[in-house]
Amino acid sequence: MWLQGLDIGAVVHYTGQYEDDNVSLTGSPKVNMPRTGGPGGNAAPFPFRARKVAAWTTLDLIASYTFDLSPSASTPVPGFAKDGGKNFKMKDGKEKNVLPVSTAEYNPCGWGAWLNNTTISLGMQNVFDEDPPFAAGSGGYDASLATIKGRFWYVQLKKKF
Repeated sequence: MWLQGLDIGAVVHYTGQYEDDNVSLTGSPKVNMPRTGGPGGNAAPFPFRARKVAAWTTLDLIASYTFDLSPSASTPVPGFAKDGGKNFKMKDGKEKNVLPVSTAEYNPCGWGAWLNNTTISLGMQNVFDEDPPFAAGSGGYDASLATIKGRFWYVQLKKKF
């Protein structure tokens, strides 16, 4: 069956919303209170700059096919007679039909040999080409959680010997 080597998959990457680098944005003197800075003289000079970075979701897809062209045991071998066994007398006097051992081999030449155990994969990252959310404290986007690479597709060829 040709579908035996087919594999497909999908990955959803989700990053929830989080606080931007509000300490530097608000000028807060207290790290644990970046939005307000605290009461009185500890107040942040620019509390209106505090912001959250929006959530970001991307979808990755992959499909691969592995060729398995090894010969099956039930495939008839050319020149091998199905009823070509020999009768031998056993010790108890009964006859038993014994099939000869075939010396025919699978011919490891041609495209079948090259494609056998080969995997071809096709994938796409960030299928909907979602831009990363704006993060003011990181200079545009947070490189530790997002990438500006956008939609990216690839083809992979892998051969096992």
